[in-house]
Amino acid sequence: MAPLPIVLYNDPVLRAPAAAVESLTPELESFIADLFETMYEAHGVGLAAPQVGRSIRLFVMDADVMAEDEPDAPRFGKQVFINPKITAVGPAAVDFEEGCLSIPDLRESVRRPDQITVEYRDARFELRTDTFDGWVSRVIQHELDHLDGVLFVDRVGSFKRRLLQRKLDAIDQGQYVPDYPYVPRHG
Repeated sequence: MAPLPIVLYNDPVLRAPAAAVESLTPELESFIADLFETMYEAHGVGLAAPQVGRSIRLFVMDADVMAEDEPDAPRFGKQVFINPKITAVGPAAVDFEEGCLSIPDLRESVRRPDQITVEYRDARFELRTDTFDGWVSRVIQHELDHLDGVLFVDRVGSFKRRLLQRKLDAIDQGQYVPDYPYVPRHG
């Protein structure tokens, strides 16, 4: 296992729809372990394969830290989502501040459904359908967006996006250096 460098804003892999995963292989299991190690080293709660330069429909998550102040909140631990798709959304939507390891040091409020039902394959490649709500629903939606080439800044209004553009340009131009392994911009 080894931490992988994270690609930053405007890397083309972050904008491409990811390819489906066909089967669970020893190489994929090793990659999943590396994704978890990378996520923990960067102090993230989720990490999608495209964020480390691999355009496949896979992300990992361990967002229990988000429930530390909520003793009755459910704990999920380490989870793997392979080929996930949202099959239903609840009626309520909530605003919540999001950040992203591929867009370091930038946070903004994003409105998302508070409850989702997801069909996916787990770490054993077994098909599952589960319903999630609250903070875990948000993490799943954020990571699933990465598999579709969408970033959280795409989900803020145009006025807010213009306000964020200077920071996004600085990241794109290599003027920001995160405190975790990352892929420097070329050219």
